[in-house]
Amino acid sequence: MRDQVTAAELEAMLSDGKEIAVVDIREHGEYGEGHLFFCVSIPFSRFELDLPRLIPNPHTRVVMYNQDNGEPMDRALAIAQKLGYTQVQSLRDGTEGWEAAGLRLFAGVNVPSKTFGEMIAENFHTPALSAEALAEKQANGEPVVVLDGRPWEEYHAQSIPGATSCPNGELVYRVHDLVENEDTPIVINCAGRTRSILGCEMLRQYGIRNPVYALRNGTMGWRLSGREINQGADRRAPAGLPQQPIEPLRAQALTMAEKAGASLIPAATVQQWLEQTERTTYLLDIRDPREFAQAHLSGARSAPGGQLIQATDEWVGVRRARLVLVDDTEVRAAACAYWLAQMDYEVYILEHGKTAWWATESGQTVAAAPKTAQRIGPSDLSERMASSMSPTVLDCQSGMTARQSHIPGSRWVIRPKLFEAVADCPAPSPIVVVGSDNGKEDLIAADLIAAGFTEVTVLDGGMAAWIEAGHPTEASPDDPPDEACIDYLFFVHDRHAGNLDAARRYLEWEHGLVPALSERDWAHYHLTPIRTD
Repeated sequence: MRDQVTAAELEAMLSDGKEIAVVDIREHGEYGEGHLFFCVSIPFSRFELDLPRLIPNPHTRVVMYNQDNGEPMDRALAIAQKLGYTQVQSLRDGTEGWEAAGLRLFAGVNVPSKTFGEMIAENFHTPALSAEALAEKQANGEPVVVLDGRPWEEYHAQSIPGATSCPNGELVYRVHDLVENEDTPIVINCAGRTRSILGCEMLRQYGIRNPVYALRNGTMGWRLSGREINQGADRRAPAGLPQQPIEPLRAQALTMAEKAGASLIPAATVQQWLEQTERTTYLLDIRDPREFAQAHLSGARSAPGGQLIQATDEWVGVRRARLVLVDDTEVRAAACAYWLAQMDYEVYILEHGKTAWWATESGQTVAAAPKTAQRIGPSDLSERMASSMSPTVLDCQSGMTARQSHIPGSRWVIRPKLFEAVADCPAPSPIVVVGSDNGKEDLIAADLIAAGFTEVTVLDGGMAAWIEAGHPTEASPDDPPDEACIDYLFFVHDRHAGNLDAARRYLEWEHGLVPALSERDWAHYHLTPIRTD
């Protein structure tokens, strides 16, 4: 197999109907400034952690790229092959070659899903309500129910006054318990546009009789209208089975899914698929994360339905893969399947929900890097730093986190630039790697050991353990400098923190996604409106 493909060849591969994964190995900030439309972000800093999670079948066609195929591309290719990936190539000349071929790069994150939201608004004629109109209804005491379609954590941090948290994936399941009167208007909001639109259409396409609106521009639109955002709100949709009889909900949701080409699949077939090597099958539990943590199907991953639709590339790295959605009653899985099937995925709903399950597990599964270096505790590190043989302390937290709090005297590193950071360290010198206890420190330690460094250890428990033990920290608001923080996306980065100019730029970006698409990009979507009135 050739090691490289040209931009023209990759564009053709994306349209040939076969599975493919396009991987951007740059750090998150670099990726967010401009990347291929159909790609998945797997930063080199987390490469071994995220590659198997996003591309679980090692026989998938994989094309990787960075800016110009320079470092660390060779290292990433070698790691992928060591992990057993058999069809890995790189894009010749990276993003520079892509643009030189006259092809476009897209800024931002979750671009295919956010573009899909804008397509839906345009083609389904999604009704929208302005912040001013909603505020007027509330001030006049008119009946109106505001449902926040984001995850609980986002809602709890910032919300519209009077809103109740009900993530989009839960809407068709919970709405009848939250809105008793069929004449009461329902307003769905998110932070910006995508989840407001998709949440509104989730209910409309499902056939809800109430008038349903997307809050125009979400919490950012609310701020731009001069209104205040609530913090710490705790109004939440009920958990457990809804009061409404399940069978009518299930029948309607399945009808909705079948319109887009999604269908039920028996558990025995899914088990066979998971053993195949010629296709990729994702087993995704779309329920509330609290339900997943209590018990879930062995091998399934938690992918709350609303977020799965809005940020599909954070769970699914392979275009045209098979997605099997897991639910307990099939209602939520079917409602989510309707949308994912329109995004060029082959989508199925696990038949009979819980009753079809094989072995179950509890808790959350988190990818972990192999621990190749010894651990030391905070007190041991403190003593070593006070000795004459003080080690070099490398801080591999995210750049912005390191600015807020790091061990005095440590130096910040990021994996793609690791060997530049330790160029003045002789191989026998002691090095201690400190991180956020998320696996990145183990990858850096392994790189150092492989390069010949003989005294490499990792701070057990990371910075959290250091702080809990009462050891000193320091902040450095401008260090690492902005240009070094390639893991941070400065692109409208403070739009949620009251920066109205950043909010305007972000909303303009969302509005501009659909006009920027090529005909080939459009062809990957299969819009299937049931209701457009």
